[in-house]
Amino acid sequence: MATEKLGIKIEKNPPETKLTSLGVKQWPKWGCPPSKFPWTYDAKETCYLLQGKVKVYPDGSKNEFVEFGAGDLVEFPKGMSCTWEVSEAVDKHYKFE
Repeated sequence: MATEKLGIKIEKNPPETKLTSLGVKQWPKWGCPPSKFPWTYDAKETCYLLQGKVKVYPDGSKNEFVEFGAGDLVEFPKGMSCTWEVSEAVDKHYKFE
């Protein structure tokens, strides 16, 4: 079951059948070492983390953040500006719509 916080949807450990139906393994991959950087979504992004741990601070949310990691299917809305704080190196599949 997906939960939503600060506009970001997270589904923890989605079933393999869902990942297969979405075609996650065919999506491009992206990774980065522990770091902190600003990001703005020009399109809706859905991503599936193979490894890593991240806190995302949406702009204007004071000190509130959304945390997710390996095994999570995450959806970011188009137009969101935020800061990514990567505490464990990330390896993910992603798709922009």
